[in-house]
Amino acid sequence: MSTTAYQYVDGEWIEGESDDEITVRDPADPDDPIAAFPGASQAQARAAVRAADTASASWAEAAPVEREEVLYEVADRIDAAQDSLAETLTREEGKPISSSRGEVARAAEIFRFFASQARTATGDTVPSNDPETFTYTVREPLGVVSLITPWNFPIATPSWKLATALATGNAVVLKPSSETPMIARRLVELLEAAGLPGGVVNLVVGAGSTVGDELTTHEAVDGVSFTGSTATGQHIAETVAERGLPVQTEMGGKNPLVVLPDADLDAAVDTAIAGAFGGCGQACTATSRLVVHEDVASEVTDAVVERAEGLSLGPGMDDPDMGPAVSAAENETNAEYVEVAKDEGATLLTGGGTPAGLEDGHFIEPTVFGDVDSEMRIAQEEVFGPVLGIIEVADFEEAMAVANDVDYGLSSGVFTSDMAAAREFTRRIEAGVVKVNGSTTGSQIQMPFGGMKASSSETTKEMGKRAYEFYTHEKVVYRSDP
Repeated sequence: MSTTAYQYVDGEWIEGESDDEITVRDPADPDDPIAAFPGASQAQARAAVRAADTASASWAEAAPVEREEVLYEVADRIDAAQDSLAETLTREEGKPISSSRGEVARAAEIFRFFASQARTATGDTVPSNDPETFTYTVREPLGVVSLITPWNFPIATPSWKLATALATGNAVVLKPSSETPMIARRLVELLEAAGLPGGVVNLVVGAGSTVGDELTTHEAVDGVSFTGSTATGQHIAETVAERGLPVQTEMGGKNPLVVLPDADLDAAVDTAIAGAFGGCGQACTATSRLVVHEDVASEVTDAVVERAEGLSLGPGMDDPDMGPAVSAAENETNAEYVEVAKDEGATLLTGGGTPAGLEDGHFIEPTVFGDVDSEMRIAQEEVFGPVLGIIEVADFEEAMAVANDVDYGLSSGVFTSDMAAAREFTRRIEAGVVKVNGSTTGSQIQMPFGGMKASSSETTKEMGKRAYEFYTHEKVVYRSDP
């Protein structure tokens, strides 16, 4: 079992000082802990913010090319360590090793993409009404930004926050999920090895109740970017908004995939299976509602059930189709929603139980429910597990009504060969991400990412060529030369 220090403050690795014990377990074999250490104390979180505050001015003044070079070096180091990073990720999060390798490669791609922001995160030259006045805008870093990240994409999500914040000259304090601190530590080690000055990046691993306030209310914090549950995100948004600071929250989803009668049904079924059960359904963009036209509902349902029953399950290091849930608590929630759906009258078509031979891990079978009504909890609440509800609709209008009949608005998809219907879906869907003949999951780095309604704060998007806007102030300049 590891006894490595997990707190990184002002360029030094230190042991945590709180009474909170952080224990990391392999979700496929949770009886044998793979790491245990004390979490960060409130005083250490405060010290991390102070260290970032002290370092922020010099990093902001560093030439863009210096920041760019560090980020490119980080990307190269991620690539060089891909296999070992992927193994660390799978051991603590549980996803299949091939998926972990893909996520690690994506992290390197993210750092390369945002390295260029160091030179291009600029303002605009705007024509003035007065020919004697030069009008333009400039972008300047916020200063100190707290980054709070989840366990389900434990290297990709920190990477796109870190890379953007650092490219634009901010100093940061990163708080990863306590479920996946090992990959976060590895990432910070690579930043350190790439030559990032002490204090520019700080890492605190600890309970939110212990360190959270310092990362959101400390007077030196100038902005907060959060990805995680809706309840936590809304609390953080309210807390930070009271101080008048920029806050960015990416939260839950209840994402619909609509299948119309003219769709390529084989492609639609393949996409639904991947979107619902890839990563054990543990993605905010996972497909959780399959909204199917009645003319093809029987055919689609039969195919989905057959495909779900054919998926392989097992430890992530064996590279199955689906690994375990990340924790006992998450798996218990999955089981609870299975019972809720049954009690509400949905029909369990397949799954819902513990797969034979995998009782020791946090495993649940890929689960499909039919006869789901849009008012059921299984159709309204985010499960965050491999549970798919099939909702049958009579026509396109009912499909739109069902797709929008939730508090969330993160991702969505429609399968159809009718481009007029695709355009109408795109226009009317209440979601920040829209896929036509594609999965609700997945996004490209050069495209903005974010949702609507209870899924996201809509101030700015993550990723994409203007992701830097959240991490910078904009100054408007009127210059009249004497």
